[in-house]
Amino acid sequence: MPQTPITPEGAHKLQQELEHLWRVERPRVTQEVSEAAALGDRSENAEYIYGKKRLREIDRRVHFLRKHLEELQVVQPGEVADPSRIFFGAWVTVEDDNGDEHCYRLVGPDEIAPERGWISVQSPLGRVLLGKAAGDQVEFARPAGRAHFSICAISYSRPD
Repeated sequence: MPQTPITPEGAHKLQQELEHLWRVERPRVTQEVSEAAALGDRSENAEYIYGKKRLREIDRRVHFLRKHLEELQVVQPGEVADPSRIFFGAWVTVEDDNGDEHCYRLVGPDEIAPERGWISVQSPLGRVLLGKAAGDQVEFARPAGRAHFSICAISYSRPD
């Protein structure tokens, strides 16, 4: 089974979430459930019922994160054989048919942030950009129809 790529920053963020849930959130909610249980009848105790539900949610997320972190492959952007080509972690500036420029960063599926221009390498645009070089033309399908881009620039450090 191929591993899912992630940047070091993305892996660190998931690890921080896991640590926060396990060391801060879960102990706090466990204490709240204990206090609610001490009040008596648990069947009609909203704090107890909600707390138990929240504990199950935390435990599910902790389990998911632990398993998922094992499946991820941390990839250092820029450690590529040919930096003139587009690979994971690249910042890519493209020009559309209207002459408008857009800048995207190819990241793993756990890191996508469209508002920041971070797209998944597994997305239609991400897949078509992989391996291309500046000056290449790409075409891909999107819900609004086919799109054509010209690749203007590639960088492995954040462009200004």
